[in-house]
Amino acid sequence: MEGLSKPKSLKSTHVPPLIAGALAGVSVDVTLYPLDTLKTRLQSAQGFQKAGGFSGVYRGLLTVASTSMPTTALFFASYEATKSLCQPLVAPQYLPVVHMFAASVGEVLACLIRVPTEIAKQRKQTYIGSKSAISILVHAYKTEGFFRGVYRGFGSTVLRDLPFSFIELPVWELLKTSVRNYNNGEISSFQSAVCGSIAGGFAAAVTTPLDLAKTRIMLAQDYTVTRKLRIKPVLTTIYCESGVRGLFAGVMPRMTAFMIGGFVFFGVYDDCKKYMEKYFHDR
Repeated sequence: MEGLSKPKSLKSTHVPPLIAGALAGVSVDVTLYPLDTLKTRLQSAQGFQKAGGFSGVYRGLLTVASTSMPTTALFFASYEATKSLCQPLVAPQYLPVVHMFAASVGEVLACLIRVPTEIAKQRKQTYIGSKSAISILVHAYKTEGFFRGVYRGFGSTVLRDLPFSFIELPVWELLKTSVRNYNNGEISSFQSAVCGSIAGGFAAAVTTPLDLAKTRIMLAQDYTVTRKLRIKPVLTTIYCESGVRGLFAGVMPRMTAFMIGGFVFFGVYDDCKKYMEKYFHDR
């Protein structure tokens, strides 16, 4: 009997966050895609109207929807696995550090899928035309190479997403802990969703300049001309041209999207994870 219990335990530990993460990712991406399109166009160097304005706000949705499931599944599977391995090794007061480290592992792995998707998505959002996501990436590969084309902005994306996760995941976990302390150790999926909404909105607002830099780097069409694009000089140029307000271009759509997205994302994730854990427990 002891020999049979181990596989069941492994399934109940690793499969729920994998499936729940996939469902949560596609749910939030499909729901909030128009806001993300508007945010990207507001951040575009060519200007909101020339980037497409309010038309075609679902352009590039299929690209995101088809890749959001493996991206978020990989993130949460990595996050939960790293967290479960590290938590027994540290004192309770250092748990936020564990959450930050687990989030960083998940983000770096997820970016292997996320960056090419972002390249294709943002170019479809801002350039008028009917090119498919695959043709955009093939063109980027042929003209700019693998790392300079398909993985353009990988470093800036990681540098954007890591601070975001450093803020969002520990805040989410902290808020959930506070709710449990006042609720006899229990927390509902709705309460987890509210915690995710607060954490997501706060993290989105703080990291908007990094997201802006990443967007400008990815949208640059000629790597030979823009090979010197880096986060600091890009942000310096924006600040000199538009001041602090320019650094936070698109902050309201981004913050709104992540508040709503955090609610949907963490609500769906928590609910699906609980259902899957119960399913494997009852088997």
